[in-house]
Amino acid sequence: MNQSSGLRSGRLLVVLLAGMVMNNIDIAIVNVAGPAVRADLGASGAELQLVVSGYVMAFAMLLITGARLGAMYGYRRLFLVGLAVFTVASLGCGLAPGAVSLIVTRVLQGAGAAMMVPQVMTGIQRTFPSGPARLRALGWYAAALSGGAVAGQVLGGVLVWANLFGTGWRPIFLINVPIGVVLLLAGWRVLPRTGNDHAERARLDLGGVAVLSVAVLCAVLPLVVGRELGWPWWGWVFLAASVPAGIAFVVGRRRIAARGGHPLIDLDILTRPVRWGLASYAAATSTYFALLFVLAIFLQRGMGRGALFSGLALISWVAAFGIAGPLLRQFPTKVLRYLAVAGYVVLAAAYLGLCLTAWSGEAVLVAVLGVGGFGLGLGFSAQLANLTAVVPARFAADLSGLVTTVAQLSAVGGVAVWGTIYLALTGGRGGAGLAVPAFTTVTGVFAAAVALAAVAALVAGRAAARPGAADSAGSDIQSAEMDSRGEVGVVRSR
Repeated sequence: MNQSSGLRSGRLLVVLLAGMVMNNIDIAIVNVAGPAVRADLGASGAELQLVVSGYVMAFAMLLITGARLGAMYGYRRLFLVGLAVFTVASLGCGLAPGAVSLIVTRVLQGAGAAMMVPQVMTGIQRTFPSGPARLRALGWYAAALSGGAVAGQVLGGVLVWANLFGTGWRPIFLINVPIGVVLLLAGWRVLPRTGNDHAERARLDLGGVAVLSVAVLCAVLPLVVGRELGWPWWGWVFLAASVPAGIAFVVGRRRIAARGGHPLIDLDILTRPVRWGLASYAAATSTYFALLFVLAIFLQRGMGRGALFSGLALISWVAAFGIAGPLLRQFPTKVLRYLAVAGYVVLAAAYLGLCLTAWSGEAVLVAVLGVGGFGLGLGFSAQLANLTAVVPARFAADLSGLVTTVAQLSAVGGVAVWGTIYLALTGGRGGAGLAVPAFTTVTGVFAAAVALAAVAALVAGRAAARPGAADSAGSDIQSAEMDSRGEVGVVRSR
């Protein structure tokens, strides 16, 4: 890659990652500003919950659809359209006169983000060739993903506290407008117009969109609102219904492919390395987002620290996370396959350190969080590098849709499950007497979950290390593609 092309690729990466960071900030920022929103708009508890969950549900439900639209019409176009929708919806959120209008614009925000975010990984896989350049890009991707989540907590607290021009909570949304406009102009210039040479202008699999939306909604809705509502009976019914809906989605997509159609997602990319890699990624991701939730409650309600400290304490995590990604370039491919295992072992050790030290002062907490951030950054970046290495670039949209959806479901599920356990152990009360043993228990469970993630990463690495594994995966997918188009009949064995 020469200097001029490297500069263009760098600008492209900045634009894509900036869009993703806006989304990550927006997911976290409303949690901090919730009390101010409720006081200003007179929102009920249910309305305030929908302000938060409406965004998350629209985002999670439409991620794979957004990725497929990117495959059909080019990731540049979908990124810009999604960014435009997100920016306009942000303006609507900031000017919302009441709770209902805020809920509607938040749902639109989530839909815009679902069109925009999957194009980020697609753009990276299509722009940066496998090797040091892609590893560098994925390292920055990982840093942006972690940094955005923490920045949302810190920025939300600062903006609400500042009360700029007497506008209260509204700047948390209005700040997206000038940033979005700048990114739209930059993206129009920087993102390549030939963003997808393999765009399939087939009809969108609307049946797949409908079934997948039902499956994700049934899974996400009770996970998002169940804890606040005391886990009502209908939540368990929804969770149970998500299983047959998911099976129906898989069976339906297989049938469409067998008939020579174009399913919403090509499930043949789920080779053994990809399946185990996604499982490992899901387990580790669930603990990270749960830690953001649990740590804030532990520090503020349990240890009497302020919101600002609970946000700043995670700076060491984010900084160490960002350091880990760029280190991937220093390792040969054979080592890289197993680097995710090493990263998750370090992360498990950090969680175990939190479990054993619980509260030994600010310095110990910040240091252990730094170790955890480095471990997750190493494991996460290596996992993404391994996944993109075993899936051909022409199926980047399918992989991106899967990865982003798995990440979102893991985040929602992790906060719901681990957050509920922590709150149950404390009885919803403050004070160190209950908070410390609860925090010890939950972080110990985090360590166990990440140990399982390390095992899954090891299995994925061994599967990818088999002679010709990457080529085999590519040929299997290519055979499936050719068969679905009716060009060549291939009998495939698994």
